[in-house]
Amino acid sequence: MDAMNTPPVVDVIIPAFNEEKSIAQVIGDIPSLVRHVVVANNNSTDRTAEVATAAGAMVVFEVQKGYGKACLAAMKWISQQEVQPDIVVFLDGDYSDYPEEMHLLLSPILEGKADLVIGSRALGQREQGSMTVPQVFGNWLATWLMKLLFRAHFTDLGPFRAISWNKLLALGMVDQNFGWTIEMQIKAHQAGLSYLEVPVTYRKRIGVSKVSGTVKGVFGAGYKIIFTIFKYWRLSFRRQR
Repeated sequence: MDAMNTPPVVDVIIPAFNEEKSIAQVIGDIPSLVRHVVVANNNSTDRTAEVATAAGAMVVFEVQKGYGKACLAAMKWISQQEVQPDIVVFLDGDYSDYPEEMHLLLSPILEGKADLVIGSRALGQREQGSMTVPQVFGNWLATWLMKLLFRAHFTDLGPFRAISWNKLLALGMVDQNFGWTIEMQIKAHQAGLSYLEVPVTYRKRIGVSKVSGTVKGVFGAGYKIIFTIFKYWRLSFRRQR
């Protein structure tokens, strides 16, 4: 992309499950430079889809639950557009991220310094209570394992991230659940993409988390993340033999 002459085409993907109380605020805070805000309604039982549509988003539907499934559904819709984006930003629908900080993630890509930029909550400012102890520990463990097994240097699995669209397509993302974020990071590292992290601000989400808000959610997501790490480590080990 020629950042000097042509404005970049930026699309945003928001996977959402029962976020009717927060989704309009998330969409409302997204910078005007974004072309499409694509909300992937992940079998919500509330008015998430209606509220998101009223707020100006394009809503796609994924009836099978799964964070990765929702992201893949949104990517499929984007891939069908006549003009493809330069950059895609991923953002949660619970208003814990600050959409107005999007420029922090976009700038390194536009300046040619990175293909993938992760908004790191570990490096930024977190509101007290915005992340549970299991979340903090889980992020530390996952990033430590990535460093140990892949020599990949990350501090967070933050959902707020930006990536060049063509690079994202080349990664061949397949995870359908909570292994999505770490799959992207591992594959980006293995593919030799340039990546970096920028500090972002994080606040308490609106509503109860479907992951950290329940014991089942915490252990389920944690297991999936660790499973994904070792899955790609085994694949990498086999290639080296």
